[in-house]
Amino acid sequence: MENINKQLSKAFNDMADGMLSGQFGGKTRIGLTLTGSELGPEELHRAAQLVVAQYSDIEPVLIGQQMETDFELHQADDLLQSHEVMERLLAEGDIQGCVTLHYTFPFGISTFGKVSTPATGRDMIIASTTGTTDTNRIAAMVKNAINGIALAKATGIAEPTVGILNIDGASQVERHLRKLQDQGYGIRFTESSRADGGVTMRGNDLLKGTPDVMVTDSLTGNIMMKIFSSFTTGGSYEAFGYGYGPGLGEGSDKLITIISRASGAPVIAGAMRLCADAAKGRVLDICSDEIKQANKAGLDQILTGLKKPKTAAEEKPTVTAPPVKITDTDISGIDILEIEDACQSLWAAGIYASTGMGCTGAIILIANEDKEKATAHLKTAEYL
Repeated sequence: MENINKQLSKAFNDMADGMLSGQFGGKTRIGLTLTGSELGPEELHRAAQLVVAQYSDIEPVLIGQQMETDFELHQADDLLQSHEVMERLLAEGDIQGCVTLHYTFPFGISTFGKVSTPATGRDMIIASTTGTTDTNRIAAMVKNAINGIALAKATGIAEPTVGILNIDGASQVERHLRKLQDQGYGIRFTESSRADGGVTMRGNDLLKGTPDVMVTDSLTGNIMMKIFSSFTTGGSYEAFGYGYGPGLGEGSDKLITIISRASGAPVIAGAMRLCADAAKGRVLDICSDEIKQANKAGLDQILTGLKKPKTAAEEKPTVTAPPVKITDTDISGIDILEIEDACQSLWAAGIYASTGMGCTGAIILIANEDKEKATAHLKTAEYL
């Protein structure tokens, strides 16, 4: 009876709030743990106050030590207890998501954050920002793209655009993602804002927010999040953005969104906004569905190939270069980690080539008369 009365009281209060704010359909209850921040529990409490001042559809639920507050508060003396209370409230459905820090996700689940880019004010998802999606870096970035797409769709972008940050492995990631696309997985690539275009994103694209989803590894993504959130404060106080985002990946079953020990009230409020949007958009269901669609398009086979160890028989023998030619053109799009192997592959095919570095990364230098033949060979050998 007490539980029924509580539900009726909540429904009545939601209706009353809706009449006052114009926001009907009930509030999304988002937890916030108060312990562990370098800025103290008061800063997190201020974030909850910002949330109710800005968003009529979110109800903060606090977890932590006792304090004077008008919010619902669940007692927890430290971060470990806070996480235990958080997990219980999530399991019981009492909250729809939670914002916390220093939470250990299982292997295979990483966080996906959102930033507001300084050049244009566009929101951009960083995929990913913490955690280990996979021990193989290329495999991790391929998965990051899929999970980042899921978050974008859950937060209102029906057909998100994807770009790959110009770091080691970017060209391999693009090749595998395009293979998934060719085999039926729906992915929409963007083009760099630089004149030469391409799906490889440069620094300009970071500042402009060219893609909806920027694919990278978690260490690089973590640095990017810190720079975007605190470039005006010296790093000790994160003042801008939406935090490091929800933990997503195969098997993710709880909506837990991460902030850092240096996240200030504006970022924490943004993280609660992102968590609520992800909850209402059913991000966990969408993530599961995106992974299933990618698997149908051959994701499992790609990941198996990436993790297959090389045997002695698979090691490529040293190849002697053909006679030197004048190299008056180049072929780009080959990953820097594979550039020497690609060059020797051309040598083995009787095509002279050398390696170099262009403005977008590693390049193969080739005679113009051999370019068409060399490009076809590199595609067949899966370097392009």
